[in-house]
Amino acid sequence: MIIEQIPIGNMANFGYILGCEETKVGALIDPAFEPEKLILRAKELELDIEWILNTHGHFDHIEGNEVAVKMTGAKIIAHRNAMFYTDLKVDHGDNFKIGNINVNVLFTPGHCPDEICFFVNKQVIFTGDVLFVGECGRTDLPGSNPREMYHSLFKVLSVIPDDVDMFPGHDYGNSSMSTMGFERMNNYVLKQRTENEFVDFMSTP
Repeated sequence: MIIEQIPIGNMANFGYILGCEETKVGALIDPAFEPEKLILRAKELELDIEWILNTHGHFDHIEGNEVAVKMTGAKIIAHRNAMFYTDLKVDHGDNFKIGNINVNVLFTPGHCPDEICFFVNKQVIFTGDVLFVGECGRTDLPGSNPREMYHSLFKVLSVIPDDVDMFPGHDYGNSSMSTMGFERMNNYVLKQRTENEFVDFMSTP
């Protein structure tokens, strides 16, 4: 499995290349800015980009979709609640493949109503803006909901094993990636709280 994390744009975004070494089928994850940069690197890796995976519909995650589609002919995968163009709508528990790579979809709203995480080969999770290194996504934006975020962080993501590598949507932490276990031990957002305590915590300036 090929995974490349590439800084893009001026909002501390990460774009990702996910590729199958056996079939050379590849995908771009959240090619918001500088999609040409991601596609050039994918060509260097001899990957055929067939899919674009969007974790959610905020502009800083989908802005480059149109250019990426024009350059590659790739199809767009996003949650069924997505308000932007998609070719394949998915929901919690759905599975699809990138070549021989298995991708499981986890519905994780809270930051955005159409937020999903991609759990790949039971080894890696792409968390978008739900979970960052040392932080979580904002819940004070239109469509955000701190109670949904609580459920996403403490219920949905709780099933992900500690040794799974975690790749976030932004470079907001002291490292570019982490593991689920490290975040559970060190991310102050994941401190055990009741739902009401979490909602109060997220509303505190």
